[in-house]
Amino acid sequence: MIHQYINNGFHIILDVNSGAVHSVDAVMYDAVAAAKELIPDMEKPEKLSGQVTEAVISRLKDSYPEAEIAEALEEIQYLIDAGELFSKDVYHDYIVDFKKRKTVVKALCLHIAHDCNLACQYCFAEEGEYHGRRALMSFEVGKKAIDFLLLNSGNRKNLEIDFFGGEPLMNWEVVKQIVEYGRSKEKEYNKNFRFTMTTNGVLLNDEIMEYCNKEMSNVVLSLDGRKEVNDKMRPFRNGKGSYELIVPKFQKFAKLRENKDYYIRGTFTRENMDFAKDVLEFADLGFKSMSIEPVVAQAEEYYAIREEDIPQILEEYDNLAVEYIKRHKEGKGFNFFHFNIDLQQGPCVAKRLAGCGSGTEYLAVTPWGDFYPCHQFVGQDDYLLGNVDEGLLNTKVRDEFKLCNVYAKDKCQDCFARFYCSGGCAANSYNFHGNITDAYDIGCEMEKKRVECSIMIKAALAEE
Repeated sequence: MIHQYINNGFHIILDVNSGAVHSVDAVMYDAVAAAKELIPDMEKPEKLSGQVTEAVISRLKDSYPEAEIAEALEEIQYLIDAGELFSKDVYHDYIVDFKKRKTVVKALCLHIAHDCNLACQYCFAEEGEYHGRRALMSFEVGKKAIDFLLLNSGNRKNLEIDFFGGEPLMNWEVVKQIVEYGRSKEKEYNKNFRFTMTTNGVLLNDEIMEYCNKEMSNVVLSLDGRKEVNDKMRPFRNGKGSYELIVPKFQKFAKLRENKDYYIRGTFTRENMDFAKDVLEFADLGFKSMSIEPVVAQAEEYYAIREEDIPQILEEYDNLAVEYIKRHKEGKGFNFFHFNIDLQQGPCVAKRLAGCGSGTEYLAVTPWGDFYPCHQFVGQDDYLLGNVDEGLLNTKVRDEFKLCNVYAKDKCQDCFARFYCSGGCAANSYNFHGNITDAYDIGCEMEKKRVECSIMIKAALAEE
């Protein structure tokens, strides 16, 4: 499969199956497009036939000198021989063994607090309640969750615990107890724990910052961008905005993190489809790592992104990409999560095929110890997997997630981005289509644009 596009003046050719990316001139770009139409079997042609070569030259000779077309055709043949153009889909055969693999749990998302001190307009967790009741996780439940992970992680040495909510800092003492317990077991089990946390920052103080810098490998700081945007979507329960309280704390925390990972994480909605301004607001505030995610909501919500909004959003990603390049070249660069792409190795094969590992390698744990495939399934009775006392009981659902991959999704078969997004979010598929093997179409359009921008950025920065 070949995907071609022009972005910011760059002519990009992506060989989907091999992952090879080529930034080329116009004649090479058009020669590949012509060859693509003329080659009967797109799966690994051994040689460009004389008939194809002649047809390409005939089609392009009014636009380019024949010598340049011939040179482009030689380059196409070279890339075919190298397995970097018109390559075979090697993953399709791998999927048979992939489905049979023995899965181990490598990460838990601990819902340390089903409660929150903000009332975000778009919150899927209903101010932390997750379709249920307000509750804080006890140390005993957290301890059992750690024990479960230690006993079900097989030979994996590196394990991850994400502290999530609601707002985790509302149960801070238990967070520290769980971290201490996990650390006490590392040597005994020959494991390394990577602890992470997502916080809205309301309760951040110097003691918490110091502790996080010692124990948390990554901290996600929730902020939606400009003051007027953030305060409309992320107010306190009394309606007052949170920006002025939170931003100075986040700025201080980011400086204290030094070389440790953190990122500012925002959400954009229909209310701020000029979200590039919010990303640049993060950069202007001094933050170096950031993400802004599209809200996922049903169409009846006033802030939900709708199909008719897509053209404006795609243009906004293009605009952001141009500014991103400009700032990097000026020495004022920042790290935007959705523009990060590894064109050398990229994710392992398993991650390319199945994504985040929800329901198999990654589980969410409620305050009372129930297991769900991920935080977005919490409260959905059909997806209750078990609990910290009895372990995984619902193997049917676990196996359903085990088989959820890009080859199980019809919409992914002809999509050039499938090995970058791994088929998209299972929860989004379920929420919009009632099953986990469909795809959230609006999200797919945005993901494809982000992949295109990311590759173009690589090409632009490689020119330096």
